[in-house]
Amino acid sequence: MNKRVFANLALLLTAAIWGFGFVAQRVGAQYVGAFTFNGIRFGLGSLSLVPLILYMDSKRNKSTKKARDSSLVKSSAAPKSKRILKDTIIPGVLVGTVLYVAATLQQIGLSYTTAGKAGFITGLYMVLVPLFGIFLKHKITKNAWAGVATAVVGLYLLSVNEGFSIALGDLLVLVGAAFWAIHILTIDRFAKSVDPLKLSSLQFATCSILSITTALFTETITMDGLSGSLIPILYGGLLSVGVAYTLQVVAQQHAKPSHAAIILSMESVFGAIGGALLLSEKMSTRGLIGCGLILSGILISQLNFSWSKKKIKSVVE
Repeated sequence: MNKRVFANLALLLTAAIWGFGFVAQRVGAQYVGAFTFNGIRFGLGSLSLVPLILYMDSKRNKSTKKARDSSLVKSSAAPKSKRILKDTIIPGVLVGTVLYVAATLQQIGLSYTTAGKAGFITGLYMVLVPLFGIFLKHKITKNAWAGVATAVVGLYLLSVNEGFSIALGDLLVLVGAAFWAIHILTIDRFAKSVDPLKLSSLQFATCSILSITTALFTETITMDGLSGSLIPILYGGLLSVGVAYTLQVVAQQHAKPSHAAIILSMESVFGAIGGALLLSEKMSTRGLIGCGLILSGILISQLNFSWSKKKIKSVVE
């Protein structure tokens, strides 16, 4: 299977897990505060990757040892700690800090605005990714722009059900959308040079520490609340964080940032599906049309419309 196709499918699965995660977050919010929920679930996500990281490191060390024994080459271990700090820890902390800011702004904004507005405004990170990418000298194709425009219209029909106006909550969610875009571009910057598992675990740990620290000063944590939100927290930690964010990091090694943004926007569609199946929420005809437009946007972004004479000739023949 083509690496880019595999990456796109992995991103679609990520969007599905995140989409159904809205149900878990909605239920969990009834028992614990936003910072507590985020702190625990990101902590679980980080810890869930430790066994796999240790296994992969052990496997890698064995192969390295065999290579050294066969070549009789000894390498100095002195600069190893500096390399780990520069190449792994610093990128993980940076990405995790961006993740914390994005998640925090979104959660606080949701306290002052409707879910429909928040869904549309957060989805604007799809547009911001290619816009920010221009400043990073990323090349954006015409069909990617067309896909973004189509998907934004779809998100509007799916998420916005009332008059659109910019209030405090809307502004906070909008700034959060900018940080979600920065998060995607930051991962794209480090995904090709940093071990994806270690990058994932470190960003989760950073976000967890920052969230728990904030929760200790702003929220009341009780055992009743934690026990009532156990299942949502487990889903949010092991699937939404441990599995989905790792899939995102791995997939973005081979996916274009603009394409990744559009595919990940499908979480809104899966969120609507999860709400209908698990919370008995009904989707209007307007919402269904929005889902179709988002799917169309994804397909448009993936298609290549630049047909050369050689390609046309091969098709005709």
